Amino acid sequence: MKLSLILLAIIGLIAVSATETKNYTKYADNEFLVKQKFLLEILYRVEDPLMFEEYIKLGKSFVYNEDDYLFPEQHSDFMKKFYEAYKYGVTLPKGEFFGSLAYSHFEQMYGLFEFFYYAKTWEIFQRNVCWARMHFNEGMFVQALTLAVIHRDDFEDFMLPHIYEIFPQHFFNRKFIYKAEKFDYNVWSKSIMYEKQYKDFLYKDQSKQLNPYNNKHYFYTKDWQFWKWWKLMGMSEDWYSTLYFMLRDNMSGFLENSKYMDVMNDVKMFFMPIGYTRDVHTFNEESALSYFTEDVEWNSYWYYFNMDYYPYLKAKDLGLKKERRGEYYFYVVRQMLARYYLERLSHRRGKIPEFNFFSDVKYGYDPQLVNYNGVGYSYRKNYYEYGTNGNADYMYGIIEFFKRMDKIITEGYFETYDGKVIDMRKPESIDYLGDMMQGNVDNYDKYFATLWYMYAHMYFAHIDDNDFHIHPNIFLNYETMMRDPMFYMIYKKFTDVIYKFYDHIEPYTYDDLYFPGIFIEDVNVSNLMTYFDLFDFDVTNLLNDKMTFVDGQFVWDKTLLARQMALNHRDFDFEYIIKSRNDEKVIVRAFLGPKYDEIGRVISLNTNRENFVEIDHFYYELKLGVNTIKRRSKDFMDTADNRIKYTELYKLIMMAYGDDNNNKLALDNFKSHCAFPNRLILPRGWEKGMPMQLLFYVYPVTDTQYETQSFGCGRRLNDDDKPFGFPLDRKINEFEFFEFFVPNMLLKDIKIYHEYVL
Repeated sequence: MKLSLILLAIIGLIAVSATETKNYTKYADNEFLVKQKFLLEILYRVEDPLMFEEYIKLGKSFVYNEDDYLFPEQHSDFMKKFYEAYKYGVTLPKGEFFGSLAYSHFEQMYGLFEFFYYAKTWEIFQRNVCWARMHFNEGMFVQALTLAVIHRDDFEDFMLPHIYEIFPQHFFNRKFIYKAEKFDYNVWSKSIMYEKQYKDFLYKDQSKQLNPYNNKHYFYTKDWQFWKWWKLMGMSEDWYSTLYFMLRDNMSGFLENSKYMDVMNDVKMFFMPIGYTRDVHTFNEESALSYFTEDVEWNSYWYYFNMDYYPYLKAKDLGLKKERRGEYYFYVVRQMLARYYLERLSHRRGKIPEFNFFSDVKYGYDPQLVNYNGVGYSYRKNYYEYGTNGNADYMYGIIEFFKRMDKIITEGYFETYDGKVIDMRKPESIDYLGDMMQGNVDNYDKYFATLWYMYAHMYFAHIDDNDFHIHPNIFLNYETMMRDPMFYMIYKKFTDVIYKFYDHIEPYTYDDLYFPGIFIEDVNVSNLMTYFDLFDFDVTNLLNDKMTFVDGQFVWDKTLLARQMALNHRDFDFEYIIKSRNDEKVIVRAFLGPKYDEIGRVISLNTNRENFVEIDHFYYELKLGVNTIKRRSKDFMDTADNRIKYTELYKLIMMAYGDDNNNKLALDNFKSHCAFPNRLILPRGWEKGMPMQLLFYVYPVTDTQYETQSFGCGRRLNDDDKPFGFPLDRKINEFEFFEFFVPNMLLKDIKIYHEYVL
């Protein structure tokens, strides 16, 4: 089924040009608005009892009838097992920690998912959702609903709140969570009155003393720990009221629209400043990167990637070409590790350390998270050795899995369970490895590989498949696992498998890469500048306040915001100057990579190909002669600005709801949930400029290929059936340097600067 979950946008409320706005032709009717309103309301304060009377009536009773569901022959045993567990009262209780990668929890979640996924009608689906919301574990319910909404064809226009808005507990530290859950508007109001009477100096005189460089919204932060930005403003870690708008990097597009201001006018907004896990001097130096590894959108990107390409859904159910699924999984893992490595270099840190079961993990990690039931997440101390901490069967199973991968690659063939022999010396065979590494249901070694990935994560979380009541651990959920530096050590073993495979694949020849008649004369790159910017994230689901209804309609009149400083970059652009002897249809790819390692040595080209991140990819029709192409960073392929917030979306839905189309709602695929955060394209860099390289490559494409080869969630990464990451996917022969560098390719030295302003 289609993977695209199209982002709802309001005409004029997203910062787009007038020309772009004219293309919006699909509008939501009232039936759509009713359904979208339901999805937003059913997830409101999901840990609390359901308070909407109409939904309570729908969910009070449930009777299982096979005629209510599509394709009963396709249902797994999980659906029936889940219903049996429900009848006997042995489903995961509400309030318990839910681990997506704990097998006992996965079984029940998948069974519940099928009750949503195969429901024949909206009415059956809605009844099942209300029933599940009232009776089942919150985490299990949210993941099952997310998977169903993403993967059902008839739900492609619907949108759920983002995972960090549903479960802020998985993204923000426990100190913030406790304060948010205790927020009381009446107490806050009295506190502010007290401060106004007795503590005006906090906001006036003291603020000026602390910040003599104040000039509108810019604050000098060079000599200050940026994660405590609020102290520069004379603020404490407490709640403050904000007027008119939330902070985001594309806020101007919202503020310029009067409809947005009108609809948000009655919402009281409160923000609290929040930092990251910053224990550089007391725990270990890896915490210097916590602003990146704990970035809300960095972690949610990995979550949605795994929801989109869910390992336990078949490729045909995902709408994928089966032979590209594993290859794409490897590509994304490689991209994530390369991007992390670039951030390490910004701090002059070296390669990602190797993980070894029988060596100490030098750097521990304390996530400082608390589950929604109040139980804190487990942490790992420094110099922790996994090999001596139980679950030996799982450990040796993981070791044997990697030995099996090594054997397959070394021997050059792979025999499947049904006797089919696969030649592992062909480049397209990377897909078989990818399927096994992901442990997805399409892999050809179903006995050995299908659940290995889940069992590996259970090992690192210190549980086994019989455990049901589980202590919270970040390795059991996709949205939390990338916070830990050890994640990158473990997943580096995945990419080691990739590159060992490519050691046996012949490099591209000059003829493979050369595009006759095309010459990249130059690419002018504007100034690349990063900085730390303030962002608001909607955490209204933490609000501990009485819900108000007027004439049966929920009144959403308050919103809580986590205000955090996060990495961003100034807008920049590439100006391509490409000479062509003919009119040509082409694909242009742009890659960002390092030039030197952490101690200033030039990295060899073959080694360095692992470190390049593909930051843009687009189709263009060249004309005879010299072509000048302007490409803005905001337009980069599959990236997104800050998305519309939960509170904003609900208010805008309600503005259009029952309004006789006076306030039309446009359904727009402008940005989807799976897009990479645009603000994280560039690593932090250095104040005096961090040397980097940009690789640009142009190659031909045909109309037919361009029109038919889309790949998941609205992505068009493989318009021409070239490998993911082409031409950096294969090894490069250092002794045949000019075999690789062709006229339609350009390697350019650049620098990334970091400025200390807010």
